[in-house]
Amino acid sequence: MSNTDSDGNEPKIDRINLQISRSFLDVVDETWREHGFNNRSEFIRYALRDSVNHPEGAGVWKDLAISEAQFHECEGISSDEMREKYGTDAR
Repeated sequence: MSNTDSDGNEPKIDRINLQISRSFLDVVDETWREHGFNNRSEFIRYALRDSVNHPEGAGVWKDLAISEAQFHECEGISSDEMREKYGTDAR
């Protein structure tokens, strides 16, 4: 994905506000560090681009969102269960 507009100028950057639980943020922070991203924002931009460019894999993000909602209702599944379901690396 290009970081410049079609006329060669840098794109306008908008700032967004995202609210997630501290426990999920801890998982996000651990993940971006494990995968070699420079910072949290870079990782989140990558994850969003990947979801837009490969919507067939968006089920992971949907499950994470559902899990986040269930967490607030004390019904969520653990990060270990998510890792097992999607075959990702353990800590």
